[in-house]
Amino acid sequence: MNQEELINKITQEVIKRFNEITDGKKSSVVDDQKTKSTLSRRDCQSGISINTPRDLAIYIDHTQLKPDAKQSQIDQLCQEAIQYHFCSVCIQPFWVGYCAKKLRGTGVKVGTVVGFPLGANDPRSKAYETRKAIEDGAQEVDMVINVGALKSGNVKMVEEDLRAIKRACRSTTVTKAIIEAFLLTDDEKIMVCQLAKKVGYDFVKTSTGFAGGGATLHDVALMRRTVGPKMGIKAAGGIHNFEEAKALIAAGATRIGTSAGIKIVNG
Repeated sequence: MNQEELINKITQEVIKRFNEITDGKKSSVVDDQKTKSTLSRRDCQSGISINTPRDLAIYIDHTQLKPDAKQSQIDQLCQEAIQYHFCSVCIQPFWVGYCAKKLRGTGVKVGTVVGFPLGANDPRSKAYETRKAIEDGAQEVDMVINVGALKSGNVKMVEEDLRAIKRACRSTTVTKAIIEAFLLTDDEKIMVCQLAKKVGYDFVKTSTGFAGGGATLHDVALMRRTVGPKMGIKAAGGIHNFEEAKALIAAGATRIGTSAGIKIVNG
């Protein structure tokens, strides 16, 4: 059995197991706060039974990245994340300190973005942005890769960029590399996923949501085949309802980035 066949087999086993969990168990007791806290401490990567929309809550990064978002919208985002027990909020760096104070002790993580949304910053500026966000209270960092460097075949630059942000993080910081899949060929997606895994990222993420396209089943399955069964995959961009989110998880996603979290968990 060659490497490609082995990866395909692993992917099919993951999807098969997820479907068995989904179809064979009664609804999980996700309204129990203790259960939710335990799952949150596992970085939202543990499989659970997804029988109802509310079961998806701990997979969701509740997102507000609009450039014109007001403080009242950030307040609402945090309150909703607490109410629905979402895994995290994902906000622009300016709001990190504010959200860290509002969410302290709630179990909801604070995530932010780096080099967003284009990824074309110098690695040193991205690293500074990362350190500042962590100092302000960010527990998770979603960085945008240098897409132009990748498209130019400058793999060394892409790896240097990834490493600069990784070095700027603490050992407890959850790191996610946004590959902007809509702009890449499948070969390029495979290459950058392999680089992110090599550098030691916790997740690869499909999209910023700002460059067109969004999360697709094809891309998530390809990313899962590439990184194997243990690395996290965050599907983000254009995820609007429960069925879409559930299908992406079945394809291999372990986190969902969306601004439609309330709609998703309410079915």
